Amino acid sequence: MIRAFVEQSARRRLVWVLFLAVGSVAAASLGHLLKPAALEGVDDLPSLPFLALLRWDSGWYGRIAQEGYWFAPGEQSPVAFFPLYPMLIRAVAWLGVNRWIAGVLLSFGAGVAGLMVFHRWLGKVAPAHATTAWLVLVSYPYACYLYGVVYSDALFLLLVMGAFLALESDSPFAAAVLGALATACRPVAPAVVIGLTLRSLERRRRAGLPLRVIDWVPGLAGVGLLAYMIFLEQRFGDALAFAHVQGARGWEQAPGLDTWLKSEWFHQLGTGHWTVKLRLGAHAFVTVGALALVPAVFRRLGWGYGVYALIVLAMPALSSKDFQGMGRYAIAAFPVLVPLAAWLDEWAGVRDFLLLMLALALALTAAAWGTGAYVA
Repeated sequence: MIRAFVEQSARRRLVWVLFLAVGSVAAASLGHLLKPAALEGVDDLPSLPFLALLRWDSGWYGRIAQEGYWFAPGEQSPVAFFPLYPMLIRAVAWLGVNRWIAGVLLSFGAGVAGLMVFHRWLGKVAPAHATTAWLVLVSYPYACYLYGVVYSDALFLLLVMGAFLALESDSPFAAAVLGALATACRPVAPAVVIGLTLRSLERRRRAGLPLRVIDWVPGLAGVGLLAYMIFLEQRFGDALAFAHVQGARGWEQAPGLDTWLKSEWFHQLGTGHWTVKLRLGAHAFVTVGALALVPAVFRRLGWGYGVYALIVLAMPALSSKDFQGMGRYAIAAFPVLVPLAAWLDEWAGVRDFLLLMLALALALTAAAWGTGAYVA
């Protein structure tokens, strides 16, 4: 029934995604009411429902928006968080909007817009499976991070989806600009730059046309990362401070065998509380499942999307000591939903049951987030 509803028009799809988004906010607010857990430092926003959307790293973004960056080697520092999202929060706050409400509105608006752009992209690259792939993402349990949570995932999704859609619409300069903004939002620039460039060249070759200089323009997407690195070098004398700070006490995710081999994940699975095992097990399952779909992305969508999906998954998977956060990081690997949707469309009963279970899990995940649980 939902499939038939959303297939009718973009307006109906917007209605459905708003229903899920508002439901996610309501679930988070209910979780907060049942188990209040205020974020430290949020003393200028005492009311619901917005407080329920401020947890964990939200505090870093709020502080950057208000105070800017600082860097203390060996200690947790805000340089780990890329600048575009907090810069936009500051810009909206400058208009007189509370900084936390600004973050909520930015995330909510970017998330909904990104999901609508996702359907347009699907219409160009996989129209036969657009509805199923879209419904999987909007109902995905970790999609609660796209529905008002003060994290940068929603903004990144909108920008990277916009970049690939622009490329598919023969607008390489727009793809480069949106890609550059995306690389100023999250530290997965290699995926964006290589993915856009390969897709640009691939489209030209498939059309049987010679390559032009303009076909390399999407590679300029790396300018966003480069600008941040220049800022870090000039301000703190360390262009890679965002990477070096990962090993700080409390984060402890410095590159090395312990991180790459996931020693902490195995330790927690052996000795951790059942809730920890469930949480980390879910993140590992999403990681392995998404990576397993990457070969099918190469076959169905080509090298550009295949390499993008591989890198955007592999970078955080390798740098995480226990897969924590991979549930939401996998949102950026949107091309893997195309082969998944193709398989689900062959099994209508499984597909419809899965979509129902995902929607229920979305509500539970949002409610857990509202209680202050370390969801992702």
